[in-house]
Amino acid sequence: MASPDDRETPGKDGKGLSGLAEAYQKAAPLLGASTTLVVAVGGGAAVGYWVDKKVGNRTPWFLIVGAILGMLGGFVSFFRTVMGKRK
Repeated sequence: MASPDDRETPGKDGKGLSGLAEAYQKAAPLLGASTTLVVAVGGGAAVGYWVDKKVGNRTPWFLIVGAILGMLGGFVSFFRTVMGKRK
């Protein structure tokens, strides 16, 4: 756990960041990538659910397709970020 003294210690880059702030700065892209993955799956499932309700399907085919497409898009975005190939 960070102590109050850590906040005043300059970081390696000379910007005056604490060790905790540096860790958050390094983790920010990964946190953003994981949030994108969750939102993509949830968004795809929500759109599929909405289409199922509009069409009146008794079976949730559009929900399943939307969730799968959301997973594919989310994983592609996640791995691009993690592997460092994001444009």
